[in-house]
Amino acid sequence: MTATIQARGLSKSFGATRALAGIDLTIPAGRIVGLIGPNGAGKTTAMKAILGLTPYQGELKVLGLDPHRQRQQLMRDVSFIADTAILPRWIRVSELIDFTAQVHPRFSPERCRALLAGTKIDPKMKVKAMSKGMVVQMHLALVMAIDARLLVLDEPTLGLDILHRKAFYENLLNDYFDQDRTILVTTHQVEEIEHILSDVVFIRDGRIVLDTAMDALPDRYTEVLVGPDRREAALALQPLHERSLFGKSAMLFDGVDRLRLAELGEVRTPGLADLFVATMKERDQ
Repeated sequence: MTATIQARGLSKSFGATRALAGIDLTIPAGRIVGLIGPNGAGKTTAMKAILGLTPYQGELKVLGLDPHRQRQQLMRDVSFIADTAILPRWIRVSELIDFTAQVHPRFSPERCRALLAGTKIDPKMKVKAMSKGMVVQMHLALVMAIDARLLVLDEPTLGLDILHRKAFYENLLNDYFDQDRTILVTTHQVEEIEHILSDVVFIRDGRIVLDTAMDALPDRYTEVLVGPDRREAALALQPLHERSLFGKSAMLFDGVDRLRLAELGEVRTPGLADLFVATMKERDQ
């Protein structure tokens, strides 16, 4: 089966600044992938290249197509949710649904209305009468009602409160995702997407520093809470990162036997946010 996204030596520079430094990336169909990195890491540039919004160097295929040269054809099977929802303020909800149905052959008005049924948005309501959160909900419903093979989400729940963010990700899993679709999502709210991801990619300074399946993390990474008396022994095993916690040292290890680490203190599998912070700090050293 053709990979949904296949990149080899993908590069992009803005003057002397190299936004993407020759990254290799393969995303199969039927995966939910988190693209995570600090500001300026190259996430947005990578997404723009995938969506055909910017030229690039290297090789890139999305759904088997060149996104820059074959963008019109590609967009029939791709949906994109940006971090800022912008809709015409003068239009009514019902008119917006009808308009989208006329311009996109893969859009389902029935599905859009079903997604809106769980909100306070009325079909007669104009966009200018909506709160910021309602505009985001409206935008999400429009995009998720498109039968796309690739859904790209850039901070999709920005502007929503925690209840609506939770509902969005539940709908994404229960009502949208299947093994024929692929979802690529970037967000700063790492803890909120950790449970839905099948794979995670960390990017820093235009380079991929981690690319792995989520179910492989527990076998690779271990965090140990070490007392002062065992700290030197733990440091000898070369942890990726160390932080203070309740008078002890919380150390993160990559590839060290868990039974060996258990002799030094309490062990646990680190959360994705902890792993991200540790990985980024390790790269700074």
